[in-house]
Amino acid sequence: MLNRESKALYERKAEIIKAVAHPLRVAVVDFLKDGEKCVCDIAAHVGSERSNVSRHLAVMLKAGVLRSRKEGLMVFYELRTPCILNFLNCATQTLKHNVNEEVKVMAGA
Repeated sequence: MLNRESKALYERKAEIIKAVAHPLRVAVVDFLKDGEKCVCDIAAHVGSERSNVSRHLAVMLKAGVLRSRKEGLMVFYELRTPCILNFLNCATQTLKHNVNEEVKVMAGA
């Protein structure tokens, strides 16, 4: 049986995963892999309104996935811990594996 500390740790990990668990947020994380970007560039890249992007960025900020800094009227965002990209790379590998398995099944049908 899990103890209280283990449960709390799993809950916090799940919060981080939930903070990235949206297609737009995944796109933002991927866009930030090359470094800091302003919200205007992020919005243009993902093809969404700044207000919508800002709401998504706030979720990731709260979970500690991103950090921000203000310069005049502009706000810049960057990955707080770029290792989140490892998780996304793992998701990509899982997708590829699943596709390969589906192809094998379809070839045998």
